[in-house]
Amino acid sequence: MAFTEQDQDQILVQGVSLDQIDQQINYFVNGFPYLNVIKAATIGDGIVRVAEEQIPDYIHRFDAAAHERDLVKFVPASGAATRMFKSLFAALDGKSDKSVDEVFARITDFAFYEDLKAAMAAKGQDLDKAVAENDRKTVLTFLLTDEGLEYGSLPKGLLKFHQYIDGPRTPVEEHLVEGAAYANSDGLVKLHFTVSPEHRDRFEQLIHDQKADYEAWLGVTFDITFSEQKKSTDTISVNPDNSPFRNADGSLLFRPAGHGALIENLNDIQADIVFIKNIDNVVPDEIKEQTVTYKKVLATVLLDAQQQIARIQGLLDSDDISDGYLAEADELFRRTLFTLPPEGFEGLSKEEKVDYFRRKLNRPVRACGMVKNVGEPGGGPFWARNQDGSVSLQVVESAQIDLGNPAQKAIFDEATHFNPVDLVCGLKDHNGRKYDLPAFRDPLTGFITAKSKDGKDLKAQELPGLWNGAMADWNTIFVEVPLITFNPVKTVNDLLRKEHQPA
Repeated sequence: MAFTEQDQDQILVQGVSLDQIDQQINYFVNGFPYLNVIKAATIGDGIVRVAEEQIPDYIHRFDAAAHERDLVKFVPASGAATRMFKSLFAALDGKSDKSVDEVFARITDFAFYEDLKAAMAAKGQDLDKAVAENDRKTVLTFLLTDEGLEYGSLPKGLLKFHQYIDGPRTPVEEHLVEGAAYANSDGLVKLHFTVSPEHRDRFEQLIHDQKADYEAWLGVTFDITFSEQKKSTDTISVNPDNSPFRNADGSLLFRPAGHGALIENLNDIQADIVFIKNIDNVVPDEIKEQTVTYKKVLATVLLDAQQQIARIQGLLDSDDISDGYLAEADELFRRTLFTLPPEGFEGLSKEEKVDYFRRKLNRPVRACGMVKNVGEPGGGPFWARNQDGSVSLQVVESAQIDLGNPAQKAIFDEATHFNPVDLVCGLKDHNGRKYDLPAFRDPLTGFITAKSKDGKDLKAQELPGLWNGAMADWNTIFVEVPLITFNPVKTVNDLLRKEHQPA
């Protein structure tokens, strides 16, 4: 692809190479290959179920280990809430439906009710009167636009989600409370939020205003940091004919490449254990207990796996590696790390087997919570074949599977569990050296999406998702967690569900 000198200067400023741009355009032309899924991961065959009677022991062991570990809670929080209010934006244009009727029938049940009432009163409007008169346009204008609360353009993290006796809480504040319950090492609680640059000031102001009160109440010290998605992870956009899309001024158009780009932000975190959870998956205090319990369970599963990996690595580093050591390594992969060797593995030499095991052991580790599938859209847990011929556990999105292939679709339909984005990650090896996380992503698991700009159609490219392609080459363990731990707010009506209302 030939680029002008001006293009090359722009690409340089963007922080990417011409080779990377050529590769991205090649993906537009040829597409991304489908993942070869072998079977759905199920209880006893890829998903671990921790027995109820073992849970107190898991919690005790995590609490003991937490004192010696550097813990961080990592929360992707840059997404705007626009899709959350899709039905209300339609109603602003006069197209109401039952979900909009529910919003107006229960307007006082929202944690943002008092803020909305005050915003309208400041402009001489009465919220209750407008609702009684079914003046939906006025109410929605104050809720969604900069005439009032701006909820239609703010990120979810800054919206009032839950009501308490002492006032409402945003998801950011709920993550502080939740983080104090498990990402707590001797009273120090570290949280990292990835935010969009245009809203960073508001996040920082919220923390500035609330941090001291939460520290006093919870008896902890918060260390809260922020980062933004890096420009160098943006991908080039193309026209329908795969030629570079250009802005009105002739410059190339780069777009953020989805949450998979956050692997670079995660890579900057210097911690032993990182808890990852989406910004909108929070619940009121009354039902936080199960979430906290299973975060500790996941972390203990991770710590146990790391201990076993370190032991086998020690055996394989010895001067005299016995066949028994290789058998132990094979057992660890099959029974704990759920990884099967490539075909023909038994015919390899001893040295080749040792090299394979060493390479597979020397990787980041993650324990991923999985909930029972209740029809939610999104990814799930599968066994999949990797590029090196091995088979391991992967979080797989539907777009990664060739659903036009009856055999692959049948496997996809057999999934019993769903990915709620509930991860505990080990970023360092047994010597305390941090892994270079981007080295363990699968660049062949990306997505092509149709978009538009200035009325012109374009194609955009997303990097592999953070918990699927960006972590494809990690040692992965799936653990069943209760459905109550998964309560995301995808639409404004979700805030009216009992799980998000005061008890």
